[in-house]
Amino acid sequence: MAKGNEQPGSGTAVAGATATGAAAQTESSLFQTYARYPISLVKGKGSWLWDDQGNRYLDFMCGLAVTSLGHAPEKVGAKLKAQIDELWHVSNLFQIPGQEKAAALLTANTCADAVFFCNSGAEANEAAIKVARRYHQKVKGTDRYEVITFAQSFHGRTLATLTATGQDKVKEGFLPLPAGFVTVPLHDIPALEAVIGPNTAAIMLEMVQAEGGVYPVEPEFVKHVRKLCDEHGLLLIVDEVQTGMGRTGKLFAHEHYGIEPDVFTVAKGIGSGFPVGAMLGKGFLRDAFTPGSHATTFGGTPLASSVVIATIETMLEDRLPERAAEMGEYLMSSLRNRLAGNSFVKEVRGLGLLVGIECAEPVGDIVLAGQKRGILFVSAGPNVIRLLPNLYVSKEEIDEAVSLVATLIEEHVAAKA
Repeated sequence: MAKGNEQPGSGTAVAGATATGAAAQTESSLFQTYARYPISLVKGKGSWLWDDQGNRYLDFMCGLAVTSLGHAPEKVGAKLKAQIDELWHVSNLFQIPGQEKAAALLTANTCADAVFFCNSGAEANEAAIKVARRYHQKVKGTDRYEVITFAQSFHGRTLATLTATGQDKVKEGFLPLPAGFVTVPLHDIPALEAVIGPNTAAIMLEMVQAEGGVYPVEPEFVKHVRKLCDEHGLLLIVDEVQTGMGRTGKLFAHEHYGIEPDVFTVAKGIGSGFPVGAMLGKGFLRDAFTPGSHATTFGGTPLASSVVIATIETMLEDRLPERAAEMGEYLMSSLRNRLAGNSFVKEVRGLGLLVGIECAEPVGDIVLAGQKRGILFVSAGPNVIRLLPNLYVSKEEIDEAVSLVATLIEEHVAAKA
């Protein structure tokens, strides 16, 4: 078979192209959908990672808010290993006791009454969009289908969730996009009220726009959104994929705001690195998600359920949301003190251990410089450094991270002077 950059049907062959040829050695077999850093990470424990060259890194990105218990948490690993020896997969056509237990843990500790397990945050948000439409159309008997979202939001990469996302960059090349989504500026109440109409089914928002720049939503705005949903018979969907599972100082970020969503979603931190997502909802939505209405092959398998149970139990037993609140305040206050007077830094903001440092210029070079100094963090938009340590992070590790990040910023400013 011909290999290389030939177009399908071109009839062009590459002489001598084999799996062990030069082209195979220099060109990956993967689609290049990621601008990967030149680091191969092979081992992790707690707050630390090691690459294949033996270099050690202080991890302040946690796989993008995933490894919230740190790398290779022992209790989760033990539960997963025990389950591996028992049963990996059956089908959601059968009863799965672990899945029931995982759902019961979630409903016992949240305002939700029912849970649908899937595999990722995008799938959880897809389920939320589907349950909103189906509730209005099959239960309430209306034609409502439209979901209102907000500029700079991020809800996933499927066709529906990237359309819901309030960032144009994720939509390029995927036209035509699905109908049924309207995006308005965050915190603009008149604009929000103006787009609510007879087809509106739900309003969907994040409590902290993590990918959009680490912007916590204003409490009064959240309360007004809840009020509008109640007045117009809309569902309030809260995307907690990055903010859920203790990261912000509560088990779920909406608990900070004194409101209850009708639907909320979670992934990332719920599985400690195992691919798991979930949509949680109020009991009245059971009539919308009936047998045959929605499904997934791998959602809530025995393996996934064992990880979810161990992760939730660990978080509750060790009071990790409370610890995230304490350590998050320590991290932000330390950054503000260390960076005070630095004109390059515009603001340090966040909630719990989801922290952003907004800078005057793009921070990509600072991210790369950090890797060379042994610390991993990521940006949130071009000008914001995003810090996402695990929820067990120590004050000593925070002190080291603050010193490194501040030094990197100062060196970046000096190099441009």
